[in-house]
Amino acid sequence: MTDNTAPAFEVRVEHGKIREFARAAMSTDPAYQGADPVIPPTFLTTAGFFWQTAESKAAAVHGLDPQRTLHAEQEYIFHGEPPRAGQVLTATARIADRFEKEGRRGGSLTFVKVVTEFRDADGTLVAEQRSTAVQTAHAPKEES
Repeated sequence: MTDNTAPAFEVRVEHGKIREFARAAMSTDPAYQGADPVIPPTFLTTAGFFWQTAESKAAAVHGLDPQRTLHAEQEYIFHGEPPRAGQVLTATARIADRFEKEGRRGGSLTFVKVVTEFRDADGTLVAEQRSTAVQTAHAPKEES
């Protein structure tokens, strides 16, 4: 890891995984079926679960405690047509922003915005995933 960027990892866009993801999302869009399917827009979320190594996981980059961390926001940006089955993407995650705000019941809140870039075999940026996580300083206190 250099400064705020985790090591790159490879994402193999597999035909069967696109179909499984579309089915799980209850999508019948024909673009996700057939011999040359594109990925559903939120498919890239799976990269963190299936392809990312321990060294490149966002948690390792931003150091938040998973027991006090919530997923707050997710955004996808495609720079052209979505990736298709058979493509191999190279992904890198970096911290785009980190800041604190005072919360009510959980004390100080730490916000971490992570951007994961997905590049094709030519190195062209094809998609970005922007995520925000929020960590409380401690477990929420009961209101009186």
